[in-house]
Amino acid sequence: MKTETLGPCPLKARILLWEDLSNSDMEEIEKAEFTADIERILCHALRIELPEPRLGILLQLYTNIVIFCREQNFNREQTSVLLSIVKNVHQHNTETPLNNMDQCFTYCTELLLCHSVRRPPFSISLFSSEQMTKVLKYFINTYMRHYVLYKYIFTPQMYLDLSLSYIGMSEDTATDEPTRTECVADAETEMEKDVSKASEQEKEILTPNVETIQDPSPKAELRTIVEKEVKEEVMRITAQLEQRLQESTDQLKTALSALETSMQSRK
Repeated sequence: MKTETLGPCPLKARILLWEDLSNSDMEEIEKAEFTADIERILCHALRIELPEPRLGILLQLYTNIVIFCREQNFNREQTSVLLSIVKNVHQHNTETPLNNMDQCFTYCTELLLCHSVRRPPFSISLFSSEQMTKVLKYFINTYMRHYVLYKYIFTPQMYLDLSLSYIGMSEDTATDEPTRTECVADAETEMEKDVSKASEQEKEILTPNVETIQDPSPKAELRTIVEKEVKEEVMRITAQLEQRLQESTDQLKTALSALETSMQSRK
């Protein structure tokens, strides 16, 4: 497994006006009075095809943004751009299982600046400084506060593949068998079948050389050693991931507290 494939692609802020939602889509959203109608329009316009419960979580995220824009009296252009900003940040977050919280927040601020400063053709003046502050505060209190949950739900799970080779053993005995960490239980089941088969053979064949029948083959011993090592390694990696998850959660809480403090001091 190559680690460079896990990293997210670098993104550059650009103008997202009418990128995902057209003027006609925003007109339908403005006419919608119920949450179910808004979700239906967003699901069709954004072409969301996800199974439950991920579909419901993502539609709830976008619907809450529409409700927030209505409360702030944002126009169609502002609402469409804000939905596209959150959509792009969410895609950037779920591109990798690694922690990219700082990159996501930086990307969000760059997109907001790209729509808050008049500098054509690189940026447009769509949000005022006060509106930008409110949007950033809303983004911190909603998406960034639940950053770890969104990453856990929408990021594809990664599995570790191991290919083992042994020096000093014949090709018939030391065959390269790919071992997956999630298939340890299957290996244990196969060993139980081998043991039961050996016991049946012992009952059928009565010979005085009992010790040679009970002695395990080199391949069985090797399999036992490999399974033991894989189990220990999986336990070690699981402990490290839990520790890193706790550390990233603590860092997120610290960053959110610092951002809230800085925003309150600016007021």
